[in-house]
Amino acid sequence: MFINRSGTMVVPFLSIYCINKLGFNVVQAGYIMALFGAGSIVGAFIGGKLTDKIGFYDLQVATLLSGGILFIILGYQRTFLSLAIGTFILSFCNEAFRPANSTAIAHYSSPDNKTRSYSLNRLAVNLGWAFGGGLGGYLASINYHLLFWVDGCTNILAALMLLKLMPRAAIKKSEIKPVATGPVASAYKDKTYLWFIFLSTIFGLCFFQFFIMEPVFYKINWHFGERLIGFLLALNGILIVIIEMVLINYLEGKRHALTYIVWGVLITGSGFVLLNILPAGVATAVLVVILVTLGEIMSMPFMNSFWIARTNNYNRGEYAALYTISWSVAQVVAPALGSQVINYGGFAHLWWLLGILSVLTAAGYYLLYRSSNKTAIETVPPEEMATLPEQLP
Repeated sequence: MFINRSGTMVVPFLSIYCINKLGFNVVQAGYIMALFGAGSIVGAFIGGKLTDKIGFYDLQVATLLSGGILFIILGYQRTFLSLAIGTFILSFCNEAFRPANSTAIAHYSSPDNKTRSYSLNRLAVNLGWAFGGGLGGYLASINYHLLFWVDGCTNILAALMLLKLMPRAAIKKSEIKPVATGPVASAYKDKTYLWFIFLSTIFGLCFFQFFIMEPVFYKINWHFGERLIGFLLALNGILIVIIEMVLINYLEGKRHALTYIVWGVLITGSGFVLLNILPAGVATAVLVVILVTLGEIMSMPFMNSFWIARTNNYNRGEYAALYTISWSVAQVVAPALGSQVINYGGFAHLWWLLGILSVLTAAGYYLLYRSSNKTAIETVPPEEMATLPEQLP
């Protein structure tokens, strides 16, 4: 994952690339990013089905190899139509990887350390993101075409390293599908999970603006250079690497996952609102990155632990796919909505809207938490009621 994400350069700079190098307008760039999200939805759905059918290992290798080749091909597309088609196909392959990877993490971790396992994976991802984001800003200032080659080659290298370091022969069939233990047979029949997915989609709609429209805001309104924008993106990953594992190790198991998610969403929303309140400058941009990153740390690892706790080894791919789809839907809506709000009302309206949506989403998570606790109380046998305060976080 570190090798793969060290090449994550195209997506964060794709909107700027479309506007500055290909001559697209803001709305066209938004549509390109929306198509990336649309391909992600289809890819996540198919990827979840294939994960439960053929296993997580083969799918990870196939999607990494094909995604790497497609990144290189995408760098040679110059028209709106060809770039749109290429972006959709590329995102399909990239997102089909995610359910398989989430299932692999669950397979190799234990019930006691799943949240930390996902945090460790996020550490590798964000360490790579910090490296790739900083290098991407430097390469973009020289030649945007280099981004596509580096992103593609690191995908391919990650696949080759997976084949070398974790050979498929080491995974036995009995290890892939042990006895089912999850509370619900299908993710699509789990009403609590479906509400969770809806709220996660709204949060994703807000969070993705940090990577999609905020860099454009820094470039157009605050006149930051690509290298400074790259540094701000890299800072997000650096902070996660330094803080997240320590914080999650301290917090895991002390309170219900949804309570941490509520605080994370609120902190993220406050970061966007500050773009309207504080004066333009590097100090403000750094503060916003710190707040959004802290909100991400407080929410996303516990989102993973929440959904994985509801699964078993027969339906984990389906749950992982639905969770991935929620973020993919957000990728579709975020750039399209963001670009339209900017087009008609300016960036200030977008930041206020994200603040309002964050508050409403946090309220939804809190109600879901109250509902979950109420359901837990109603299902506890009378003889166990005396110990209930110790059982419920």
